[in-house]
Amino acid sequence: MADELQFEVEGEGRLRLERRQGVIAGWTGRDPAAIEHHIEELAAIGVPRPSSVPLYYRVSAQAFTQAPAIQVVGDGSSGEVEPLLFDSGEALYLGLGSDHTDRSLETYSVALSKQICAKPVARQAWRFEEVAGHLEQLELRSWIEEAEGAARVLYQEGTIAGIRPFAELLAGTPVAAGGGRMAAGAMMLCGTFPVISGGVRPALAFHMELRDPRLDRSIACSYRVEVLPNVS
Repeated sequence: MADELQFEVEGEGRLRLERRQGVIAGWTGRDPAAIEHHIEELAAIGVPRPSSVPLYYRVSAQAFTQAPAIQVVGDGSSGEVEPLLFDSGEALYLGLGSDHTDRSLETYSVALSKQICAKPVARQAWRFEEVAGHLEQLELRSWIEEAEGAARVLYQEGTIAGIRPFAELLAGTPVAAGGGRMAAGAMMLCGTFPVISGGVRPALAFHMELRDPRLDRSIACSYRVEVLPNVS
């Protein structure tokens, strides 16, 4: 079905998820200094400071995609690696996604900039209960390719210990269902990390990984960015 995403869940096989609601949890860093760094990083490209932290942006459920490429208008967008929580109605799962955002539009409205771009997500996921006891050890990384044929550059790196506790994010999300769960079909990206060096910038390809060092397994996802002309 067009409104379904399919995930391969280790130990369970294929899970079909009907997309119903989408949320982007922003400004979710646990370290106030790191949050301020990311705010200043985006302020450098004209993005206004958030009204509160964390902040939950509603987006179309159909924005979440597993396509190998996304199309954007103009060359002013970029990706962000983030943990993805989604609820099947039977259980909560952890996956991986990119909050791809139009940075030009972000200077006018962060909420609109979130809505305008597709949100690529990996095709693999883990049952949340399998990682709940060691969440803070999970590692996230992203790499970018800035030009055709260029080598990958490490872009972001961190652990879930750098993000607010998921219990807090789940309690505060507008799609909460209580008891540490979300409404069936709800999907939420949970925050990101500052860029390692060079600042927030576009790329032709974005690669990301979620690694569980305790269980020695990883989830990976890559996508390309196709730029459409910005005409007036």
